[in-house]
Amino acid sequence: MVSPMPSRDVVVVGASAGGVEALRALVGGLPPDLPAAVLVVLHMPRFSPSALPLILHRAGPLPAAAAVDGQPLARGRVYVSAVDHHLLILDGRVRLSTGPLENGHRPAIDPLFRSAARAYGSRVVGVVLSGARDDGAAGLAAIVGAGGVAVVQDPADALHASMPRVALEHTTVDHVVPAGKMGPLIAELVQAAADIDRDDPDDSELLTAEVAMANHAPLSTDELNVPAAGYGCPNCGGALFEIHSRPVPRFRCRVGHAWSPDSLLEEQAIALEGALWMALRTLEEKKALSQRMASTGFERRLPGTTRRYRMLADDAQRAVDLIRDVIARLGRTSGAEETHSEE
Repeated sequence: MVSPMPSRDVVVVGASAGGVEALRALVGGLPPDLPAAVLVVLHMPRFSPSALPLILHRAGPLPAAAAVDGQPLARGRVYVSAVDHHLLILDGRVRLSTGPLENGHRPAIDPLFRSAARAYGSRVVGVVLSGARDDGAAGLAAIVGAGGVAVVQDPADALHASMPRVALEHTTVDHVVPAGKMGPLIAELVQAAADIDRDDPDDSELLTAEVAMANHAPLSTDELNVPAAGYGCPNCGGALFEIHSRPVPRFRCRVGHAWSPDSLLEEQAIALEGALWMALRTLEEKKALSQRMASTGFERRLPGTTRRYRMLADDAQRAVDLIRDVIARLGRTSGAEETHSEE
């Protein structure tokens, strides 16, 4: 007797800015008898309660609830990421982890996608919806590498096109559709047999290690035999290591904080602006103190002091003008990039 081919019974979905409406449309289009488990990660503030489980429960026919650590994975249910916890699939169960942030987020999309690729391979359907930056692209590539199916929201349909666009740029995507058509498409995909003969170009040892790190394994990045990148981690200040993987390299510090190139560049820009504002405050204080000292009457006892303090105040003012101009230029550049990302 020939054994039946395994079906695609695990659907993992990642969204960020503008993703709630897309998630509602997706869940609303799913059938009530969907033979697959659906796991959802939405970037959210780390210390605020989430109404997403209730929103998705009301949006479609499948029961949706916040994921509970250790619960077995069941078909026909929607599991929603918890606040400040990565959502993972390990040994057929849902796991919630306070592992290292990825791309500045927890929950992040890539840890869920990687854990699904490692656990279920070609049985996974990965979905990237509206969002800023590029979380999800590396995880979607891991799913494709393991034989799974990649679905991306049409960037023209997304409120924030960055995440879908980056996924399309760096991953071989099977389907690009508006959010309103995703439910019926996923229903078709999970009914099809999984293709177990597709090549797996990913490094399985690296995939296993990164999934383990997301779940607080006692493993550090320097044990992965990857080169130092020469940059600092925006989260902890530690040295970053460069992981050469498709579609693009990514960076992890020793304790596991992970960054894509675009996310790292944006965090560096935030850190730079913060440093400039600190410098501006210091210079404004130096100018004010110098002006005050120039008017205190020390000139009678110490000739030349008034002129010296006025020169210090003038130097500080020139530096203030320069730094204000740099901050303004950075703001104009950031605004242009934001506008482009929403086109």
